[in-house]
Amino acid sequence: MWVYPRLSSSDVPFGTFCLFLGLSMSVTAFPVLARILTDFQLQKTQLGVVAISCAAVGDVTAWCLLALVVSVAQSTLGSAWRTAVLSVGYVLGVVLLLRPLLLRLVRTQDVRHHLSTRTIATVFVALLLSAFTTELIGIHALFGAFLVGAIIPHDSFLARALKLRLEDVVVVLLLPMFFAFTGMRTEIGLVRGLGDWAICGALLAAAVVGKFGGSAVAARLSGLGWRDSASVGVLMNTRGLMELIVLNIGLDLKLISPTLFAMLVIMAIVTTLATAPVLQVLLVDRAPRERSAEADIERLAHSARYVRGGRSSPATGR
Repeated sequence: MWVYPRLSSSDVPFGTFCLFLGLSMSVTAFPVLARILTDFQLQKTQLGVVAISCAAVGDVTAWCLLALVVSVAQSTLGSAWRTAVLSVGYVLGVVLLLRPLLLRLVRTQDVRHHLSTRTIATVFVALLLSAFTTELIGIHALFGAFLVGAIIPHDSFLARALKLRLEDVVVVLLLPMFFAFTGMRTEIGLVRGLGDWAICGALLAAAVVGKFGGSAVAARLSGLGWRDSASVGVLMNTRGLMELIVLNIGLDLKLISPTLFAMLVIMAIVTTLATAPVLQVLLVDRAPRERSAEADIERLAHSARYVRGGRSSPATGR
């Protein structure tokens, strides 16, 4: 209510503005969080499993909410129902009709163990047609592409081979282009004066406290210790690429002004960059304890093998 009259216009309904701003603050970047957990060697710990599970559920929920916000923003109240019904119908159609065909293709590739040009073309045609259909329905083309990717089993030969073929192009070419495109759209000079920076600081504080508080309190109520709960809250504040995708869609749809876009980009960068240093402080004495626990488990397993073999264990002398 404080930001709306200052950084929005009457062309954007207040309800739609609230939905989008809430969504932009609730996003977590699943790939960035997974990489941080790997770097800290936490992916197999209880903390890592909880955090990655929360991020996965949050990521799917964010995609669904973004589709809802886009459909509401692009439609009147009457056509919003039409968009919602068509969206649900299309998702069911993809799952019930397209998925069996793609699974047949997946099984064929698993047997042949060879990714042909025809197969790549088939997947890309399906992806583009799905993206085009969701754009016609009234939700973003991004969701059509995401849906096709979601119905291909991630551990299949087709998924692994496609990732291997496309990863270099995406990482080396498309991803830097997207970041450069976002950077060129971010006009930091629009955030000027004490009032604008106060709004930027308030948005940052609301984003951090809302995400950290909600995640940490939920983790504590679920039985985690305070330190692990705080770590979950910090990890869920990682926004990264997913946040930039959401913000670019909002700017394209004119749901947010260029000034607010710049403020939210600053928020996304600060919260993402702060995750690793803050997590390192929280887990400063965790690594030695976990390594010691893992060593104890290894020694016990080693001893058990010797006992079963009828020999004395060098670890225990018995």
